[in-house]
Amino acid sequence: MLTLRQLRYLDALARHRTFGRAAQQCAVTQPALSTQIRELEHELGAELVTRRQGVTVLTDAGAEVARRASSILGATRDLADCVRHNGPLLSGTLRLGVIPTLAPYVLPLLLPELHRNHPDLRLDLLETRTKALVSELAQGELDVLLLALPIEKTELETIVLFSDRFLLAVPADDPLPERGRVSTHDVNSRHLVLLEEGHCLRDQTLVYCGERDSAHARLGATSLTTVLQMVASGYGVTLLPEVAIDVEVRDERVKLLRFVEPQPRRSIGLAWRPTSSRKADFLELGRILLDSIKCEAVSKCPTRSRRRHCCRQCEGRRRPSGGEPAAWSIVSRTFQVVVY
Repeated sequence: MLTLRQLRYLDALARHRTFGRAAQQCAVTQPALSTQIRELEHELGAELVTRRQGVTVLTDAGAEVARRASSILGATRDLADCVRHNGPLLSGTLRLGVIPTLAPYVLPLLLPELHRNHPDLRLDLLETRTKALVSELAQGELDVLLLALPIEKTELETIVLFSDRFLLAVPADDPLPERGRVSTHDVNSRHLVLLEEGHCLRDQTLVYCGERDSAHARLGATSLTTVLQMVASGYGVTLLPEVAIDVEVRDERVKLLRFVEPQPRRSIGLAWRPTSSRKADFLELGRILLDSIKCEAVSKCPTRSRRRHCCRQCEGRRRPSGGEPAAWSIVSRTFQVVVY
């Protein structure tokens, strides 16, 4: 008879690729894990794993069973949560995953408000790239993700919270005029500094710039802080999300320029498993994030009467020229759930 324990062991084996590490994660001996995998193979009538030079490789059947096992295990965790989580909104434990090109910029706005409004909530946080976050979510190790949408080839429910425009960060002595608008031609005629492979922001930048295939496009930094330091030192230009301006652009050697319409941008939102029973929690989390972002945008302007016309004059030298509000564009206050 097929059991959840067998599926859990196979799931661990698929992720760790060795019986030793999988057994360690499952807190069992290696022989015990091997026995359960053999029983699962016998139950299904198919070989699921092969050993090659000390590394465990899933067969085609094994990979498919592991994929389905991950979804089943996530659904069983959601079932348990549904029974346990019957208290007020955003109470208990919430496991949140955030991509690195968002975490340093939105969490300082979100976390104080979250703690103030929901002091009983325990927040467990994981900051890593999109692919790893989606994998952790599918396996039930995370409850909800804050990231750029859409997510390819996944069956997750999502909500779009706000639109985050990109600006071109260039050295201050670049001949491009501060009050002018730039285009892909201006980017492609300069050396483009990127994050390393695996960051969705890198992929979004390359798509906008026409999938540049030069040698430097295969290299990259691990953080936007490093990227901006390279720009400040004259090594190239980069596309910078508007959400990151206040934290990353504090160097007088960098100036920001807006793009011609339609301006490049990314959609930021939340994603969770369709089987999760905590949708109300996730919507409340999104509402608090939006409120904190809007409060931050208003606080940037010295007078409420002028807040709709905030520009470089009232936002400081590092803000882009062009007479546009620097606040992020809020997509929706009343969320619409979309399945990508």
